[in-house]
Amino acid sequence: MSEPVLEAPADRLVAALRAETDAEVRFDPGTRGAYATDGSNYRQVPLGVVVPRTVEAGARAVQVCARFGAPVLSRGGGTSLAGQTTNTAVVIDWSKYCHALVSVDPDTRTCVVEPGIVLDELNRRLADHGLQFGPKPSTHSHCALGGMIGNNSCGASAQAYGKTVDNVRRLEVLTYDGLRMWVGPTSRAERARIAAEGGRRAEIYEGLDRLVAGHLADIRRGYPDIPRRVSGYNLDSLLPERGFDVARALVGSEGTLVTVLHAELDLVPVPPYQSLLVLGYDDICRAADDVPRLLEHGAPTQLEALDGRMAQLMREEHAYLDSLDALPDADSWLLLQFSGDSQEEADDQAHQLLKATGRGEKDPSVAFSDDPDREQQMLKAREAGLGVTARPPDDRETWEGWEDSAVPPDRLGDYLRDLKRLFVEFDYDHPSLYGHFGQGCVHTRIPFGLRTADGVADFRRFVERAADLVAAYGGSLSGEHGDGQARGELLTRMFGAPLVTAFGELKALFDPGNRMNPGKVVDPHPVDGQLRLGPAWQPASNDTHFGYPEDDYSFTRAVLRCVGIGNCRSHRGGVMCPSYRATREEEHSTRGRARLLFEMLDGHADSAVTDGWRSTEVRDALDLCLACKGCKSDCPTGVDMATYKAEFLAHHYAGRPRPAAHYSMGWLPLWARLARPAPGLVNSVLHAPGLAGAGKRLAGVAGDRQAPVFAGESFLQWWRARRPDEPDPADPAAVVLWPDTFSTYFHPSVAISAVRVLEDAGFRVTVPSAPVCCALTWISTGQLATAKRVLRHTLRVLGPYLDAGTPVVGLEPSCTAVFRADAPELLAGAPDARRLAGQVRTLAEQLLRADWRPPRLARHATVQTHCHQHAIMKFDADRELLRRAHLDADVLDEGCCGLAGNFGFERGHHEVSLAVGELGVLPAVRAAAPDDVLLADGFSCRTQIEQGDTGRRALHLAEVLALGLDGPLPGDRPERLARRPRVPSAPARWATTAGAGTLAATAATAAVSLVRRLRP
Repeated sequence: MSEPVLEAPADRLVAALRAETDAEVRFDPGTRGAYATDGSNYRQVPLGVVVPRTVEAGARAVQVCARFGAPVLSRGGGTSLAGQTTNTAVVIDWSKYCHALVSVDPDTRTCVVEPGIVLDELNRRLADHGLQFGPKPSTHSHCALGGMIGNNSCGASAQAYGKTVDNVRRLEVLTYDGLRMWVGPTSRAERARIAAEGGRRAEIYEGLDRLVAGHLADIRRGYPDIPRRVSGYNLDSLLPERGFDVARALVGSEGTLVTVLHAELDLVPVPPYQSLLVLGYDDICRAADDVPRLLEHGAPTQLEALDGRMAQLMREEHAYLDSLDALPDADSWLLLQFSGDSQEEADDQAHQLLKATGRGEKDPSVAFSDDPDREQQMLKAREAGLGVTARPPDDRETWEGWEDSAVPPDRLGDYLRDLKRLFVEFDYDHPSLYGHFGQGCVHTRIPFGLRTADGVADFRRFVERAADLVAAYGGSLSGEHGDGQARGELLTRMFGAPLVTAFGELKALFDPGNRMNPGKVVDPHPVDGQLRLGPAWQPASNDTHFGYPEDDYSFTRAVLRCVGIGNCRSHRGGVMCPSYRATREEEHSTRGRARLLFEMLDGHADSAVTDGWRSTEVRDALDLCLACKGCKSDCPTGVDMATYKAEFLAHHYAGRPRPAAHYSMGWLPLWARLARPAPGLVNSVLHAPGLAGAGKRLAGVAGDRQAPVFAGESFLQWWRARRPDEPDPADPAAVVLWPDTFSTYFHPSVAISAVRVLEDAGFRVTVPSAPVCCALTWISTGQLATAKRVLRHTLRVLGPYLDAGTPVVGLEPSCTAVFRADAPELLAGAPDARRLAGQVRTLAEQLLRADWRPPRLARHATVQTHCHQHAIMKFDADRELLRRAHLDADVLDEGCCGLAGNFGFERGHHEVSLAVGELGVLPAVRAAAPDDVLLADGFSCRTQIEQGDTGRRALHLAEVLALGLDGPLPGDRPERLARRPRVPSAPARWATTAGAGTLAATAATAAVSLVRRLRP
């Protein structure tokens, strides 16, 4: 089939959309590049993107597109795995603004929602009513209800609540030609009334009646009777015995028939009590064999499976190890969750099932829990499947394409054996097999060779063979993810020609011009067409500064880590991605940036990004990246956007001027040293009326930001005045305290406190005698050549300690993270960089190695973990040390503080910086009790808390422990005991301004006098 084309010039369409819709209309290259693909193997650059501010605006956008003949594609979270949400069309992204819960009726257990609302957000808003939407796919933190309806999503909870189609009561829909109506179950009498009214609506209902009558036998016989049939249009919902339900017929149509504007949903009570039973097996096929027996003796609300291959991948990737530790000894597992009105009822179901199957709770192959936290820990291992299997450590890239087939549960074991034989035949090694086994749905990712012509040909042959196999088992090509482009071409193999013809008739009835998401489901693009990679993809090779050792030393392969899962679009929990949470913009998510970097690689001729490293589109998308490294730990595939940003900036600005902030804050360690002779004068200048503002403008600093205050005495001055005895580097008690810029020049009490605590713990502290730096600020601003020079100098200074294996204790998490992660990649092949990565420790890690009893603080603490610590060093050691110090720690799970080093100080970032902080951290600090200890090891976090209108200041762990050595902490605002440099007094600031004015006036007078004397 031919690609859809516009019937009028694009600029006229853009102008009309901007004039007639209340929407953000974006046809720029950056936006088009960010939306060019979803979570699938497919890629089609959109015509443009419309982000409606209201549902009415979205409906109007469809009407404008129809006037110009522009194809339309609705999009929510963009996580589709079959190519449903990528197309050469106008993409309508409902997720930014159209996310209202319009109404809730607790009595009828229904609600009405807009299409952009995220499932977790919906369930949070329903929580006060004790209700939830039943289906819960693994993308629940970021998938939109509109997308769930378009895809007929399921998830593990479908075992109890069914698919999305089973939970939709009515839909308000809009056809491409402008008919807007509510649809649902429709009696014969109602259809007669609609017919009598005439018009387009009557035409559609009369057409539906004819379609069902003409294909009645095929519809009744042609749909497999299995719980997870998601493939194809739901023509069976139009059967008379099923109430002629037009809403349910449209669910799962993937935006190819109508645009969904509102949905009325059925809700279910939140289970008050749950328990989890895990059964171990020596083989995933035998686990599948046992499913029918388990269902015969029990009614679990979830029955999930994961195999030994996935567990192996988790161990190799050091991911979800706590979850694995909670599983019984086995090679494969079934996880059964039970619900009840009491804990006893939920537990009894599990025990009765064990008894009926001849197992006991104490069997080594059995694990049982009715502890919600432990249950979630075990279920995380299963939910993490897609991310864990996407980038195996053996470097064989795995892909979608046959990732969610479904068969009758009682035939599942045999199907898996045949599928495994097919894997062997195609030399696809041993992909992990997991999924919703209680409903016969199997997930996997397969190492298709999608970069070569032979590999793509094998891919096509495999999916054709697999489609025939699943059809032979009476199954479905898709049990959850839909058809899209991945399975649209294969539908005849499952349904036969008559039903597929009926699908075409349904499409022609609702969308006769084929403008709604064309090329999907009906008259589909080929399964091996429009691939994101493919044999024609030839990206440019690039010399890079970072080594990318975990990506075959390839920046291109690093960018390919992003497979579109979309966890970076979650709204709460973890760190990733703060800029998306503040802006709700795809381009400002980790995924959106990765997509633009992919387009920048110049692998496709039709890429919207055409100027490589000099791309302004990529630069603008990366501009709001906080370089928090949250994605390095929170992204299931380990995307490290902070590193990619630094790499990009290094190339983008190579050989040309940089933004002023790169010189002012990128070179902060140097300026801090130069300020040392007169810190008071420097502070006065930085805070003087008039002068401060001018200086900020010159330095590229946000005018609303207050400059940090330099300490009167730096840590190094204090240290040298102390004249300590230098320990031998080989002394087992010796430790090097790293003098980072922030703990040295701004908050020296942190480093001074660390010395006291380390010495109290029995360590002999030393500090490098020559100036050293971790190069953090140069790295974050992409000045990587300078960063490498600084790091090499630092390694030379630390040489004797590295040779002796002396621990290096870092106090500033971002600096410690540089040594652990960035330096070895930036100085690839440098043994000392690798040694330093192994020897650097956090304060808590070092103190736990000592036989030291911390002071008993007996206080509640509110703790903000620095993002780099969250991503690189983790917080386990700190948590244990706080426990030993009897600090009842509430470790916030509120994401990034928003300052993120230089980010929050840069001009143009202040608003986003504070918006990120207000998402969680700043409100949590304001809510802390007056006697709470506020802990934040990061200088950025402490600064944001102090400047974020919280009325509080935070302490470093070292300061809290040192204060505890002096005795009990004060009952009110214990942070007041910490020594912090103060902003110069108002008279001093004004005196500085006056002095500067006088100096300027004197200079001007002298200049005028000189000019007069020089006149002839």
